[in-house]
Amino acid sequence: MTMTFIHSRCHILCISILLFLFSLATSQLTSNCYETTCPKAISIIRSSVFSAVAKEHRMGASLLRLHFHDCFGCDASVLLDDTSSFTGEKSAGANVNSLRGFEVIDDIKTQVENACPGVVSCADILAIAARDAVVALGGPSWNVGLGRRDSTTASKDAATKDIPSPLMDLNDLISAFANKGFNTKEMVALSGAHTTGQARCQLFRGRIYNETNIESNFATSVKPNCPSTGGDSNLSPLDVTSNVIFDNAYFTNLVHQKGLLHSDQQLFSGGSTDSQVTAYSNSLATFFADFASAMVKMGNLSPLTGNSGQIRTNCHKVN
Repeated sequence: MTMTFIHSRCHILCISILLFLFSLATSQLTSNCYETTCPKAISIIRSSVFSAVAKEHRMGASLLRLHFHDCFGCDASVLLDDTSSFTGEKSAGANVNSLRGFEVIDDIKTQVENACPGVVSCADILAIAARDAVVALGGPSWNVGLGRRDSTTASKDAATKDIPSPLMDLNDLISAFANKGFNTKEMVALSGAHTTGQARCQLFRGRIYNETNIESNFATSVKPNCPSTGGDSNLSPLDVTSNVIFDNAYFTNLVHQKGLLHSDQQLFSGGSTDSQVTAYSNSLATFFADFASAMVKMGNLSPLTGNSGQIRTNCHKVN
């Protein structure tokens, strides 16, 4: 037996083991996890999310973003307050004074605990709430695998390192998502979440005043709300066309150089993702299908299952 053949066999074996471990982790998540242990959980979450989004459409984007920022983990670590033993994720650059919707999750958790104490994790609530928020805004649905457990710690440094920046160029965006197992197509699909929500002036000021691949009338329309100095916290919609609806207008905007964030417009700027952006701008159904598929994959990123973690009674602190 040659060394080359042995190395090849070892390589195949290693890959097989990794795939088995991944499938083992994800197979522990099932869409009917709470069917007998907490049958009211799904309807409680859906009703609460729909009510919150009806009161404030922006909350739909906020709940989706909470799940996204948690899922570069999927263990509800993003909800933990700082303690004497760790500095949590809320103060990370991508989250501080930005993440919102915690009170909606708290209300849901209270209701679910009243219905079935100690059964439904905060991580699962985040995952279901994100799906229902998208549906409430007119977007696609998907089967949410359930059975995650909650982390007992959090890390500001990990959140800072993992969450992609709105100032990234295309190659850095591709790398950031690839580090979490997403291919370029999935990265573009997930970026379509910016078809709803808002961004602070400080995150796009450099783009509207300094970049050339931006439609002039669009830049002019945004500047009054984002002066060259001051107004850092002023908000503008990520999707100038239909911000309170989950659709594919975000991609159409990119084709017309109306992306608000630098990282958004990078997806359509003469690079490798231009064709995917065009495809999504031309087909709502294709975008919805790919977005839903990518969200399922994101929800399966390294969940805590089995005896790992815990089911927090209060999503803000460890039991």
